[in-house]
Amino acid sequence: MRKIFVKLADYFGSAWRLAVLDMDKGRWIVDPAPSRIGYLKAENANGRHILMQPVDESRYILADDLCWERICRQHRHSDRTWKPGRMVVETSPGNYQIWIRSQRPLSLDEKRYWLKRMDSDPGADPNNRWGRCPGFRNRKEKYRSPCGRYPLARLIWIDWNSEAQIPNIAFESPGPDKSFSHQPPRGGVCRKTDICRSDYEQAGQSETDFSYALALARRGYGEDEIRRRILSERTNWGNHRGDRKIELYLDRTIRRAKQIIGSARYRSK
Repeated sequence: MRKIFVKLADYFGSAWRLAVLDMDKGRWIVDPAPSRIGYLKAENANGRHILMQPVDESRYILADDLCWERICRQHRHSDRTWKPGRMVVETSPGNYQIWIRSQRPLSLDEKRYWLKRMDSDPGADPNNRWGRCPGFRNRKEKYRSPCGRYPLARLIWIDWNSEAQIPNIAFESPGPDKSFSHQPPRGGVCRKTDICRSDYEQAGQSETDFSYALALARRGYGEDEIRRRILSERTNWGNHRGDRKIELYLDRTIRRAKQIIGSARYRSK
């Protein structure tokens, strides 16, 4: 396990972090020091997920839910050598995540473009993305074997010596949507190209989720992506214990946001 940590630190330029994810209590950050391995193993054994992320996300792309055939076709040369800057993690049998380290910073729009080209999981938005840490078990219930064991996330390949040359992609700035106005509470009109949940912080967690869902819906995000972004960016789920309660809560929140946006657009016609 220590050897894996050393390799990950080299890949992320010694600027990375780990997180423990409890589906009932939320996510908390853990320093990736080797001295924390025992603690992380204990949390993993107690049903929690161990995730990883570079501190500077701008130079990394994470593609999720890929098969081996696609990885070989897109990320290896014809002689079966790996393209530069790749790290491959098998998160469960036959399912893979692949990290790409770029020579230059990438915008979120660029990342979304390349992830679509790679047929990554469409619900896995690159904003504040966490990957599964190799060396720990995937504690999703659907992967539990009949004998009660969970698959180990395995490090398949890692290249910390090189970086990928990713072509520049030019994007046109979308025109303003005047059909509905729902702006962040801080700083008036939001002029940045992407938004995050912290921009819409309200007095309570549910109010923040609803405000964020409205803003995402107004920008044309689909229900799956809104769900993914709230799940990845909200860290405290103390009021909604259990996966089923969280799913029902998100269904209600997103449905209400979509209804309001749809109603506002109908009135504007």
